[in-house]
Amino acid sequence: MNPKLIKFLKIILPFMLGVFLIWYFLSSATPEYRTQLLQNIKNADPIWVLISLSLGIISHLSRAYRWKFLLNPLGYNPKLYNSFMAVMVGYLANLGVPRSGEVLRGFTASTYEKIPFEKAFGTIVSERIIDLIMLILITTMAGIIQTEYLLNFLEEKNINPLLTLGIVLSLIFIGFLGLQVLKKSSNKWIVKIRDFGMGLLDGMKSIFSMKQKWAFLFHTILIWFLYVLMFYVVKFAVPNLDNASIGVILVAFVVGSFSMSTTNGGIGILPFPIVVGAVFVFFGFEKSNGEAFGWILWGSQTAINIIVGALSFLFLPILNRGKKHNQKKINPLETID
Repeated sequence: MNPKLIKFLKIILPFMLGVFLIWYFLSSATPEYRTQLLQNIKNADPIWVLISLSLGIISHLSRAYRWKFLLNPLGYNPKLYNSFMAVMVGYLANLGVPRSGEVLRGFTASTYEKIPFEKAFGTIVSERIIDLIMLILITTMAGIIQTEYLLNFLEEKNINPLLTLGIVLSLIFIGFLGLQVLKKSSNKWIVKIRDFGMGLLDGMKSIFSMKQKWAFLFHTILIWFLYVLMFYVVKFAVPNLDNASIGVILVAFVVGSFSMSTTNGGIGILPFPIVVGAVFVFFGFEKSNGEAFGWILWGSQTAINIIVGALSFLFLPILNRGKKHNQKKINPLETID
């Protein structure tokens, strides 16, 4: 089959499946439910939605500024507005093709700050590794807070938690053995995979050796705190969700994060509004309230990413017009502005 066709199908099929699932869930619902869902969305308090949007924008600014801490040791100090707009065009691209935003962000830095693409992209990969660790920590925290619910769920589904733990540990052990095989293999493809993995590891190590590592850590915590807070405040916008605990919000946040990272901006095999709504239903809230939460959060954040991302595409060449783009290298020991 044509490789271009395969690539196209990989992009369009999950998106079409997501659209179909949303249509199916809404069309199969009763007229009363659809009316209630629409009413909950209409009755949402716009003040809390605006607060959520503001928190999201601040987190994007923090991410753009944090990026400078990774580029600084390489000898580059990009302008904050260019870094911010590069982040936003990346988010816009991810709405169409998952994970394409990271590549576009690297190309944007290369075009307007004359940072070699491979260096810019390498720092973005390092960012994503740190963000994955943060998501794992939040997932663990959500599991600890909701241990009772989790154990009850496992009991209802006749799932032995000790057996589940044993399977997880076995998979980890198998993965460890696989890594040992990769280290000793001379196969050219395995060597490429191994070299790529070592490159990622080197990127991680560079984070701990940077001069501004505490500032980097601060912004990392700030970004993810704002992400969770962005979720949390929306509960006050939706009727009958203001008593949702932080544990419920954390679980919804984790599920929503995985939906966003594995789909075209939350519309794919795991549609964001539906899976987030399912979390609230699991914890005893009305389905229409939970899905209204998902639609409001997803719709507002997607809209702002589209608007700011499109404006960034427009203003990047305008703000950088007439510049020679000769990025001045700086002393890696200097502190970022």
